[in-house]
Amino acid sequence: MSDDNVSAEQPTTWTGPRKKWVPVVVLVAVAVASVALTWLLTTIFDHKQESKAPFTQVTELNDTTYDPAVWGQNFPIQYEGYKATIKDTDGDFIKVEPTTEDPREYHTLSRIDMETRAQHMWRGYAFAVDYTEPRGHEWALLDQMYTKRTDEQFKQPGTCLNCHASMPEVYDKLGNGDRKAGFDAMNKLSYREAVQHASSSIACIDCHDPKTMELTITRPAFMEGIKRAKAAEGIQDFDVNRDATNQEMRSYVCAQCHVEYYFAGEGKTLTFPWKNGLTVYDAMAYYDEVGWTDFEHAESKAPVLKAQHPDFETWSQSIHAQNGVTCADCHMAYNREGAAKTSNHQIMSPMASEEAINSSCLTCHHSTATEMKERVAGIQGRWQDTLNVSFTALDALINDITKAEADKTATPEQLTAARDYQRKAQFVIDYSFSENGRGFHAPAYSISILNQATDWARSGQLVLRGVDVQNGVQPAMAEQHMPTGGR
Repeated sequence: MSDDNVSAEQPTTWTGPRKKWVPVVVLVAVAVASVALTWLLTTIFDHKQESKAPFTQVTELNDTTYDPAVWGQNFPIQYEGYKATIKDTDGDFIKVEPTTEDPREYHTLSRIDMETRAQHMWRGYAFAVDYTEPRGHEWALLDQMYTKRTDEQFKQPGTCLNCHASMPEVYDKLGNGDRKAGFDAMNKLSYREAVQHASSSIACIDCHDPKTMELTITRPAFMEGIKRAKAAEGIQDFDVNRDATNQEMRSYVCAQCHVEYYFAGEGKTLTFPWKNGLTVYDAMAYYDEVGWTDFEHAESKAPVLKAQHPDFETWSQSIHAQNGVTCADCHMAYNREGAAKTSNHQIMSPMASEEAINSSCLTCHHSTATEMKERVAGIQGRWQDTLNVSFTALDALINDITKAEADKTATPEQLTAARDYQRKAQFVIDYSFSENGRGFHAPAYSISILNQATDWARSGQLVLRGVDVQNGVQPAMAEQHMPTGGR
C-alpha cells in the first residue's frame, strides 16, 4: 500500500489529528462562560445590595440635623435635585436690578399684571399689591421675605412662615424642643420677628425622618387638619404619622403646605378648614359656620374670603387621586441610578421637559410626550376659557354693587344679598385661580366649580335688579332701580 493510500485512510473523526483544536475551543468557551456567569451573578448580588442599602452613610443624621447640605453627604443624588429647585423650569424669571430693599436679581411674572381682574377681586387686600408666579422650593423663603405683602404696612403674623421655611428648627428653637409649643409660639409673633429664626427654605428634615428616612409630617396644622378630614369620612382619631400608608404620605408631605388655610383666633393659629371635607364648598361652609372673613372689599364692601393655594384639595377630587396617583408620582417621578430607585427632588411640573413626561406621565399612559403635552394644553385651555367667563361675571358684579350703593338704586337687603353672592363667587374663582394646576389637577371638578361661581355672580347682579333669583320673579317697580354697570 502506498503512502498516498495511508494518508487517505487517516481518521477524520472529531478526535482525529485534523480536529485537535476542538478541545481547546471548548475549554476557552467554558472559561468565557464561567467568567460571564460569575460577572452576572456578582452584578445581581451587587444590585441587590444596592437596593437594600441605596445610600452610603457618610455622616449620622438626627432630629437636629437641619442643614440640607449635611443630608447631602449621605444622599448626593437627591441633594443635587433639591438644589436644582432654584432653576427656572417654567420660563417666567425676569431679571431685575437689585436694590437695598430687595436684593434679588430675578423676580417672576406678576399675576395681577397679567390678570387685572384678579387685582380688582382683591382690592383692599395685600394680594392686590404684589402677587407673582410661584417658583421652586429654594426660593420659597427669599421670595416671601421680599414680597410687598410682608411689608410693615400689612403687619403679617409669624404664621405666614409655616410654609416658606424649614420649620423643625424654628419650632425647636421657640418651643425648646417641643415642636407643637414652638408652632404656637411662632404664630403669635409678627412675621418680621418669626423670620429671624429661619435659616433655610424648605429642607430635607421637613419631610423625612432623619433616622429611618421614612416620610414624616412635621407641621402641626396638617396633623390636625387631616385628622378632621378623616373624621368627616368616618375615620376617628387618625394620627397621620402612625396611620397613613406610604402611598398616602407621598401626597401628605406636600399637603403640609400646598393647601387652603386661615389664621384662627388671637393666636393666629394656622388652621385648615377641613372639618366638613376637602371640597371648595366644604371649606366655604366651614368659614360660614365660624364666621370667618379675610377682608372687606374696598369698593363693594362685601365681606370676602381669600383663597390660598389648594393644590392638595383640588387633586383630591381627581381621577388621579381616585386611582392612587400621588403628588410625588408626577412632580417627583422615580429615576434609576444603578439598581437604586430615587425620586427626582427638583420637584417641578412634569411638563417641564420630555424627559420629565417620560418618567411621570408615560409610566401609565400609552402615548408620546408630544401627545401628552397637547392633552394637558387642551385641558388647561378649557379651564382658562371657563375662568375668563367667571372673572367677567365677578368683575361685573363688583362694579354693579359699588354703583348701586353709590346711586342708592338698591335696597339694603338687595345689597346684602348681592354681597353674599360676591363672597361665594369670589372665593370659588380665587380658589381655582390661585391653585397651581391651572385646571389640570382635577379638570372636570375645576370647570364645574367655576360654572357655579359664574352662576352666583350673575345671580348677584339679578338681585340688584330686583329679581327674586330663587323664583325668577322681578317686581314691577324694579326697573326704576336697575343699575347700568356691569353689562
